[in-house]
Amino acid sequence: MKQTYKISDIATLTGLSIPTLRYYEEIGLLHPARNATNYRVFTDDDLRWIAFIKRAKATGMSLTKIIAYARLREKGDSTMLDRINILVEQETILQLEQDKLQAHIAFLQDKKAYYENLLDDTKK
Repeated sequence: MKQTYKISDIATLTGLSIPTLRYYEEIGLLHPARNATNYRVFTDDDLRWIAFIKRAKATGMSLTKIIAYARLREKGDSTMLDRINILVEQETILQLEQDKLQAHIAFLQDKKAYYENLLDDTKK
């Protein structure tokens, strides 16, 4: 038998609030099953999908892009290239951000070296 979870369990396990989980369902990111009393029922598959959503958001991917990715995912394997393209686009964005950060770090390191050289000169 498949492990199932109530929305409160999912909120605890994922760190997402119940309103956020409901919102994700409203915008089509989540599709939990419903039990006989119409309560949401989540599975381990839902947990893995939520982990992907959280990680995608952590990369700076917009909800709009995540929704587009989700729609492609729902269409099946024929959309793999389109999904890869979304991931490549986000990777490129992160790579550019990393390059900018590295340039800022280099600036700070250069400035520190400048001052360290001045200090060394004054000690002589």
